Amino acid sequence: MGAQLQQSSRIGQAGGRSRAYRPMADINVTPFVDVMLVLLVVFMITAPLLTAGVPVDLPKSEAKPISDEDKKPLEITLTKEGKIYIGETEVKNDRLVNLLSAMTNNDPDRRIFLRADQGIVYGQVMDILGLLNGAGFRKVALVSEPSPKRP
Repeated sequence: MGAQLQQSSRIGQAGGRSRAYRPMADINVTPFVDVMLVLLVVFMITAPLLTAGVPVDLPKSEAKPISDEDKKPLEITLTKEGKIYIGETEVKNDRLVNLLSAMTNNDPDRRIFLRADQGIVYGQVMDILGLLNGAGFRKVALVSEPSPKRP
């Protein structure tokens, strides 16, 4: 792989043989090209597999991208019965956006934590997320409990 030494023999100097080693400046790039071609084939085969996911029928929503900056969050809770709470105060679905706008002084960068019972229908959670994002709240996070560690 590296530089090779070339052996040559000389005859005639004082009746004996003298061997001189001269460095050879050629580098064999064939193994390097072979490895690169194998890596290219591996990445060409695995790249399409990484983008495939599990097909699901997701509900429709007016959600906008959420940025990552943190401020003091507000908590919205959805119970299994479908009741909505801001903090510990129950509110109706049609008053949710108006109350949040008043509480945040129309600050769309205020962080909101959405807690939903695991028995609630996914579409109801997405409806609330759509309302919040449609009202301009861009920093909405879903809250969950950590799963128990498995041995």
